[in-house]
Amino acid sequence: MQKWLLSLAALIVGFSGVSAFAKGEKIAQQVCMACHASGVDKAPKIGDREQWAPLIAEGQVILTAHGYVGVRGMPPKGGKPDLTIEDFSAALNHMVSKSGGHWKKADKVTLEAIKNEILAREIVQKNPNK
Repeated sequence: MQKWLLSLAALIVGFSGVSAFAKGEKIAQQVCMACHASGVDKAPKIGDREQWAPLIAEGQVILTAHGYVGVRGMPPKGGKPDLTIEDFSAALNHMVSKSGGHWKKADKVTLEAIKNEILAREIVQKNPNK
């Protein structure tokens, strides 16, 4: 009985990982592809490892937070105001995985770090001279 429960738990965890990736892919297709498929306003094209390499090197927390509040030519949340941090992160992780990066789904600790970086970035954007 115990073995069966462990197998079921592993299966559920496996499916939740797949669904998180699938959700990120769906959001990327619906929101991000408008710019990242063709490179609108210098948006790095999905799959272009050379364009994505310096962005991936910024790290998951920094790139996710800065993209979420808007960075370079990208509008906040990719132009979708109701996008949650978790969903934005999932979409970015999908694009990174297709472009040479190997980030994991943002766990609680990573999400907290992203939220803190978002707050810091918003302060800088409101007070650019400080």
